[in-house]
Amino acid sequence: MSYLGIKIKELRENKQLLLRQVADYLEIDFSVISRVENGQRGLSRSHVVKLAEFFNIPEEELLSLWLCDRVLRTVGDDPVASQGIQQALNKINN
Repeated sequence: MSYLGIKIKELRENKQLLLRQVADYLEIDFSVISRVENGQRGLSRSHVVKLAEFFNIPEEELLSLWLCDRVLRTVGDDPVASQGIQQALNKINN
């Protein structure tokens, strides 16, 4: 599952765009976007920023989902994941 992928698919479908149209804007193969939407692949930060521009939404909206996906991929179902994330949040906020 990819929260970013779900959001990209939602945005694309709301604008009635084809995978190819989004991929062409990013200058990547359309199969990459398909895999992103299905949670099988991630995107680079620069691609996420370009997507925000393409869909005319704030970068932070997509970047926060991108970071969420990265954190979840890293911690997985580790039994102390929430403790580690809380410690990281404390360090980020200080």
